[in-house]
Amino acid sequence: MEKEHRKLVIIGAGPAGLSAAIYAARAELKPLLFTGMVLYGQASVTETIENYPGFPNGIGGNDLGQTFQEQAERFGAEIEYSQVECLDLSVRPFEISTFGKVVTADTIILATGADNRKLGVPGEVEFTGQGVSYCATCDGWFYKGKDIHVVGGGDSALEEAIFLTRYANSVTIIHRRDTLRAGALLERRARSDPKISFIWNTVVKEIKGEEKVNSVVIEDLNTHETKSIHSDGVFIFIGHTPNSELFADQLALAEDGTVLVDKTYQTSVKGVFAAGEICDPLFRQVVTSAGMGAAAAISAVRCLEEMECNRP
Repeated sequence: MEKEHRKLVIIGAGPAGLSAAIYAARAELKPLLFTGMVLYGQASVTETIENYPGFPNGIGGNDLGQTFQEQAERFGAEIEYSQVECLDLSVRPFEISTFGKVVTADTIILATGADNRKLGVPGEVEFTGQGVSYCATCDGWFYKGKDIHVVGGGDSALEEAIFLTRYANSVTIIHRRDTLRAGALLERRARSDPKISFIWNTVVKEIKGEEKVNSVVIEDLNTHETKSIHSDGVFIFIGHTPNSELFADQLALAEDGTVLVDKTYQTSVKGVFAAGEICDPLFRQVVTSAGMGAAAAISAVRCLEEMECNRP
């Protein structure tokens, strides 16, 4: 196949990737962005984003993604609706292969994000955004005065459960074991909160509702008895899976699978940068991902300038 060359290729079309595209396009790099299978990233499934600056009345996740894309394209970014099949970081320029073509690039920004681990039970997919959530900061406000459930027993689950008590009438943590995996301080805080209660040795088997979630079916792992309990919402915090399979054997990764970057968002391979949830195990917010994308693009511009200066 004929090879096309770009100064910068961006992989991923969530807030990080599109923000990087805006900054790179304004620097006249004419970046090429491959969207992958999920356009606008995880934010696209959020019904209303109320904590992104500039939108006092909130904005739909998909609408915000479209706004990012329009802005990037206005400055000259090219968006290609295809998935990268193979990435070779051992050659210079780097090689990016899709189903239909091969693109070479002097620099790359990886913005492939991370997926929330799913329970894999009936109703989870159907009610995502309608009572099933993976982000308390994003959606907690919608559950004022409601009775909600949190699934998980690690630090994230307890941190989010404590945060949700700002809004909810009650927060019940469902955990498959009889002890928590969270740190001692978080556990003390959760146990001492009057709004928080626990259901131990239990898993969720089904999430049910009509237009929105109204109940969950749970199973006691000791007795194997199942029952349906009322719930206005289910928040699932059982971990994240970084989308790093494409380059896992070519870059330095943390134990959790996120890409390791330095303060300029450069990875262990010079000229390859990462931004957003692929390298962020802590914050995972639209605004922080967008900021990381901007920073990665600025670093890529500087890297290209350095390359140009070093050419004989």
